[in-house]
Amino acid sequence: MNPPLPAKAPSKAGRVFRVTSGNFLEQFDFFLFGFYATQIAAAFFPASNEFASLMMTFAVFGAGFLMRPLGAIILGAYIDDVGRRKGLIVTLAIMASGTLLIVFVPGYASIGLWAPALVLLGRLLQGFSAGAELGGVSVYLAEMATPGRKGFYASWQSASQQVSIMVAAALGYGLNQWLSAEELSQWGWRIPFAVGCLIVPCIFLLRRNLQETEEFAKREHRPTMSQVFKTLCANASVVILGMLMVAMTTTAFYMITVYAPTFGKTVLQLDTSDALMVTLLVAVSNFLWLPIGGTLSDRLGRKPLLAAMSLLTVLTAYPALSYLAQAPSFAHMLEVLLWFSCLYGMYNGALIPALTEIMPTEVRVAGFSLAYSLATAVFGGFTPAVSTWAIHATSDKAAPAYWLMVAALCAFTATLVLYRRRPARSTAVA
Repeated sequence: MNPPLPAKAPSKAGRVFRVTSGNFLEQFDFFLFGFYATQIAAAFFPASNEFASLMMTFAVFGAGFLMRPLGAIILGAYIDDVGRRKGLIVTLAIMASGTLLIVFVPGYASIGLWAPALVLLGRLLQGFSAGAELGGVSVYLAEMATPGRKGFYASWQSASQQVSIMVAAALGYGLNQWLSAEELSQWGWRIPFAVGCLIVPCIFLLRRNLQETEEFAKREHRPTMSQVFKTLCANASVVILGMLMVAMTTTAFYMITVYAPTFGKTVLQLDTSDALMVTLLVAVSNFLWLPIGGTLSDRLGRKPLLAAMSLLTVLTAYPALSYLAQAPSFAHMLEVLLWFSCLYGMYNGALIPALTEIMPTEVRVAGFSLAYSLATAVFGGFTPAVSTWAIHATSDKAAPAYWLMVAALCAFTATLVLYRRRPARSTAVA
């Protein structure tokens, strides 16, 4: 009798697909919350005027990001202890719970204040989970990468998010064609969230069969929670600099994806279908630029790309948005957001591998997740709310550019400081 054949090891492409699947769900739900902000505001946060209602909705959207640092520390330490595979299954379960809650909560008219309270709870669960999800996925991709291609492999963490934006935008475009405005406002906006719930079992099956990274499996020491805290405190300056570097990417991303449809509809007064189509094309552009940025950072180094893209953002953000605000149209909105997409994709392609390299190995997930979560909580997550307020306060439709410029200036400064203090280990890091 012939001996059984050894099990075939999964391909690297298969492992990338399995680990990034949960990332898809995270961004899918986040984008939907931003795009259907006006419908969610009417259902759960009724107020005397549209501005107040929309601000409450975006405040709840941002509140989820305040949970990210807590999730980064607790779940990040858990992943650094039990392994990437087990930890990513836990983050997926928590994220799915928050999504299910938002889908099935009745409106304010039915259950009163319980409605916004339960939606807030759902967002907090999503934020707590996302605090370590992104870091866990990014570290997994970096640890499984072939030598000299860490930037390329790590870029697929963000690229998977762009696929979710494409699917969500395409689904929203279809619903906008098939349903009336009243149907969308009453119940149609829940359909995309329900679709997200339906794919959860598939993602669980994919993650259940995920292999542990060889680098983690070979590690002899697993830090305890107290050791994680001590190491993070000892490297607080690195975490803070990492947070400032992330400020640029998280602000740009939420501005050109989550906030863009609302900006197009409520500020520029463009057709809903046009705003959705722009967002869909921007997601495609992001998907293309991210691996290009990652690959270039492997060859040219992280620092040149990070510094150049953040400086270009500081110099061009306001002129670009002013051009759009003065002559709003589908074509102009597409031109401006595609430019921002290039800056974001090139920058983020270098940023993700850079963060995995600067964090101490024993707390790589916790450190990465904390830096990213703090930036998202302080900058990116409140981009829709800050942008809405800035336009209302200044009557300048290009005012969101100021927020993006501040974030980009923080990133540029932090990049110079970090790489001046830390000697390069290789040409790919310098």
